[in-house]
Amino acid sequence: MTEDVKEKSNFIWEAIKADLAEGKNGGRVQTRFPPEPNGYLHIGHVKALAVDFTTAERFGGICNLRFDDTNPTKEKEEFVEAIKDDIHWLGFEYANVYYASEQYDQIYEFALDLIRRGLAYVDDLSKEEIREYRGTLTKPGKNSPYRDRTPEENMELFLRMKNGEFPEGSRVLRAKIDMASPNINLRDPTIYRIKYCTHHRTGDKWCIYPMYDFAHPIGDALEGVTHSLCSLEYEIHRPLYDWVVNVCGFEQKPRQIEFARLNLTNTVMSKRFLRRLVEEHYVSGWDDPRMPTLAGMRRRGYTSAAVRDFIDRVGVAKADSVVDLRLLEYCVRNDLNEVAPRAMAVLDPLKVVLTNYPEGKTEQCVIENHPKKPEMGTHTVPFTRELYIEREDFMVEAPKKYFRLKPEGEVRLKGAYIIKCEGYDLNEDGSVACVYASVDFSSKSGSEGADRKVKGTIHWVSATENVPFEGRLYDVLMLDDEPEAPAEASEEADEEEAAPAKDFTSRLNPDSLKVIHGFAEPYLGQAKPGDSFQFLRMGYFCKDKDSADSMAVFNRVVPLKDSYKPE
Repeated sequence: MTEDVKEKSNFIWEAIKADLAEGKNGGRVQTRFPPEPNGYLHIGHVKALAVDFTTAERFGGICNLRFDDTNPTKEKEEFVEAIKDDIHWLGFEYANVYYASEQYDQIYEFALDLIRRGLAYVDDLSKEEIREYRGTLTKPGKNSPYRDRTPEENMELFLRMKNGEFPEGSRVLRAKIDMASPNINLRDPTIYRIKYCTHHRTGDKWCIYPMYDFAHPIGDALEGVTHSLCSLEYEIHRPLYDWVVNVCGFEQKPRQIEFARLNLTNTVMSKRFLRRLVEEHYVSGWDDPRMPTLAGMRRRGYTSAAVRDFIDRVGVAKADSVVDLRLLEYCVRNDLNEVAPRAMAVLDPLKVVLTNYPEGKTEQCVIENHPKKPEMGTHTVPFTRELYIEREDFMVEAPKKYFRLKPEGEVRLKGAYIIKCEGYDLNEDGSVACVYASVDFSSKSGSEGADRKVKGTIHWVSATENVPFEGRLYDVLMLDDEPEAPAEASEEADEEEAAPAKDFTSRLNPDSLKVIHGFAEPYLGQAKPGDSFQFLRMGYFCKDKDSADSMAVFNRVVPLKDSYKPE
């Protein structure tokens, strides 16, 4: 355990300290990270994940990974493996892997026991009727006409549900608690429903599946979880969580503690909404670099160290708040500034012909891989008669304080020579087609006597020895800073009674991706997918998996600079 983790604290850790001081759980601390495998992990999950794992680490306990796979309609083994991969990428290690589906037999026995004790009944009301009977926040619910069935009747009907004798949606098993409770979640919640689909692990063994609010506390108790840490939307579900643990007779009772979920500006993190983006082809997939999924962030070039730094800066609080997305970008920029090698690439090429440079000649210029880390070494860049510079680095009519290339003006080419503009050609539309310049051969960087100073230094690449590439420049996915409404606690699991997803697509940024074509120095031809670099003066870029031998693809991770500074 690091000293840093030991020194920090938050309200969750203070509560656990109090439990330990009272001798609860035999001095043991056990947490779990319980994702549903119905999609890829996103940045919001990382906060919960970090709280679970760092809490176990802080108290010398263990954290397990449990897949709450109670809703087989959207769960896949693909998502299971992706979640494991993301956890390892972040640098966390789980002690054990569990699945709710491994506990189905035990959960089923608990349901039978509730029926025998008159604490659960089979209801024939439709989903819409159940919602109507439940009442509102200001109006108590009313009993189902099927609530007073005998345990024998309920047992027979539940066994027939299990045997596949009834249509999907025709009957459910409900806990018998209190239809007049001020907490709607205690108004006879559904604990089992009929679903005819193949489960990604149990196949077709079951056609009834436990609801998340029933399976989850049982799983925690069976596994010996001492502290069930979850986001704030589960607070209203805590009485039901405790009811299930108590009524099922567990001696060791997990304690549920809630913390504020992560809300980010210009970001949508509801899995339902993310699934729509994927399935309706607004994005290329779960790992599209615009997505807030860890897979998307990894592909874009975000580092695990930056993501963990961001989560650490956000901290753990009791009240919901909205975090500026630029804080995440700030953390990414900080980390890449330390670790990313430097290289030159031109995103919007403008040809420069060096009129006094010999045709056919090539020489090598030395570029440092990191200006503050000589141990990272250097590499060479071929210098030839024809070069590319950024179009924005030349102006015909330049303002006074423009220190890049202009007619009769001089500029230094990074790691090479000072050149002077001698003329230019225009296209029919008035844009600059080509620039002609002369080389001061006494000014080569690093050579003896090359100490003449000019105010501007620009990057460049050879026009004949380079790597052509496609650049993907990303912007925010959502246009405004309106945070999404708090998720329903059931959203990440059953979605059985969740309200229809609102149409958020009108807020999608039509300019969230801009594709350009440029040229990079040959050094970047050695890069592998996932390698990140600082393109001098242009930003941080990561080689994408779509790269081919004929065309490299680089994603812009973040721009080079931003005015944002964290408080």
